[in-house]
Amino acid sequence: MVAALAANLGIAVSKFIAFAFTGSSSLLTEAIHSVADSGNQVLLLIGNKRSKKDADARHNFGYGRRRFVYGFVVAVVLFLVGGVFSLYEGLHKIQHPEPVKDAWIAFLVLGVAIVLESFSFRTAIIEAKHAKGTRSYARFLRDARQPELPVILLEDAGALVGLVLAMLGVTLAVVTGNGVWDGMGAVCVGLLLLIIAVFLAMEMAAMLVGETALPEEVDAIRAALESTDGVQRVIHLRTMHVGPDELLVGAKIAVAHSDTGAQIADTIDLAEAALRAAVPTARYVFLEPDIDRTAPVAP
Repeated sequence: MVAALAANLGIAVSKFIAFAFTGSSSLLTEAIHSVADSGNQVLLLIGNKRSKKDADARHNFGYGRRRFVYGFVVAVVLFLVGGVFSLYEGLHKIQHPEPVKDAWIAFLVLGVAIVLESFSFRTAIIEAKHAKGTRSYARFLRDARQPELPVILLEDAGALVGLVLAMLGVTLAVVTGNGVWDGMGAVCVGLLLLIIAVFLAMEMAAMLVGETALPEEVDAIRAALESTDGVQRVIHLRTMHVGPDELLVGAKIAVAHSDTGAQIADTIDLAEAALRAAVPTARYVFLEPDIDRTAPVAP
């Protein structure tokens, strides 16, 4: 992430310099976009570091959710700084069109940025492949419980598409001699950023509220509990992420009505060990023994 931050800052500076020479609104919006991306990466790094603080009396389940908070702030920054500004600049350019000067500078900077962002996006894709498993990318973005990778993946995709839109806007402005096309490119970039920001905000909000474990993790938890000697079945099961890599698990398990207190205690210990082995992210586990009142009692 640090390398990506340095690359984004370098790209942002080159875009601002190119804007100073060309006056292109598409370049200016792309420069602001790169600044927003750089700021977002800084926020994610800060959130990741602050989330590692140990649990204390005030926060019994730790500070893992701080990563969700910073992820939500990233979405807001992308919305306001990237999307809204790009729309404003694009609409202003449409109303007051100006020709693009020294267009070759714009093409050079945008071309180099496209190459660099392509490498960055490729790296994000490779990382996502390890995390998403057999899911589609769309499903992975919805199911992800770690905010950093989806944010970076969408930011890189948005940056690459935005650069292509900016290149198209500048090209049409140069070919037609009409600066309106440059403004249209900026508007398209702004709309793209707004869509990404709204999607990220919704996903981060869901994480903040408290999402359950993934379906396959729930199945693994249930299977581990029910395979434990002394556990007849799982009566009900509740899970919640208290951090990206930390699960809270609460379950009511059915035990035999004839079991002694010591036997029940041993069963709970075995069940907890089996659960943690099956799902290592289950950090907080609370098991409540009960009698299965739906099953017939043997005479």
